[in-house]
Amino acid sequence: MSSLGNKKIMAQNISRLMKSKGVTRNKMSDDLSISYTTLTDWIKGNTYPRIDKIEMMSNYFGVPKSTLIESENSLTISDKVTAILANLSISRQKKVLAYSEHQYQIQNSQPQIFDHPKQEIELYGAVSAGTGEYLSDEYRETISYDGIIPDHDYAVIVNGDSMLPLFADKQIIFVKKRTDIRSGQIVIANYDQQAYVKKFVSDDSGARFVSLNKKYDDMPINANHETSIFGVVVL
Repeated sequence: MSSLGNKKIMAQNISRLMKSKGVTRNKMSDDLSISYTTLTDWIKGNTYPRIDKIEMMSNYFGVPKSTLIESENSLTISDKVTAILANLSISRQKKVLAYSEHQYQIQNSQPQIFDHPKQEIELYGAVSAGTGEYLSDEYRETISYDGIIPDHDYAVIVNGDSMLPLFADKQIIFVKKRTDIRSGQIVIANYDQQAYVKKFVSDDSGARFVSLNKKYDDMPINANHETSIFGVVVL
């Protein structure tokens, strides 16, 4: 930008800020201890103030230096808010602060949504969150998935609602192949030749597969049932 352009922008910004603050040239020159003629030259775009004078005016108007130096159209929203806020009464500043804090709280209470590029994954079939499914390595389907994909060995789709609120019906979940598991983990298990997604629990009451949805009964692990572990769900 040319020096002439800089002078013009500075002149426009000083005039705009003086108007918003309601000060005259006489008052401003007195307040800042600068000559009336010097201030007039700045306002008319005849001369350009030194950096120390720009900083002095910045403090006077209560705005960033960029509000004086840059074109109003190029200012950030933050700069514009600061410029307006500096010229509000204390009572109105408090209202702006209260509203800003409220908006900030709302923003922080909402989950952040990120866009993820779609990727292809292999779906090995369905696991039951209810009555049981047949899971086979022979069944594979390639689908597009647009969420975060963790390190995994295979993916399956949930059928049923017994693992609510953790997993919803038709949700895709990712699994690491593993047979050594510990109590509390979410697993993909074979139970009487049907595949389930359940929480594995082992305590003084015995070992069992547990649904997170309490309307479903626990599935005991004992000699009466054929059980094995396909893997652990990646959470």
